[in-house]
Amino acid sequence: MEGGFGFPFGGDPEELLRGLREFAEKQAETVHEAQREQFATLTLNTAVELTGAALSQMNPAGAAEEQAMALRDAMRVLFPEAVALVSAARQGFMREG
Repeated sequence: MEGGFGFPFGGDPEELLRGLREFAEKQAETVHEAQREQFATLTLNTAVELTGAALSQMNPAGAAEEQAMALRDAMRVLFPEAVALVSAARQGFMREG
């Protein structure tokens, strides 16, 4: 079945183009949102994995109190880096398209 101007499905060709454009924009927005979420998830996972890997490389010696102090010292270095990655991930989640 043909509509006005010889276009199938009827209607104005300008309306058809507008509808296709809106559909394409919505699809692009959906893809962009999925990419942001994937980036944020990967960044969070990286922060956790790097922190865990760094701590697992430690072999603190001495009494329990000395070992705890060594781990706290390591976290003082690792924590700001992990926070920076989590902040980047949060921006990925929170950013408006």
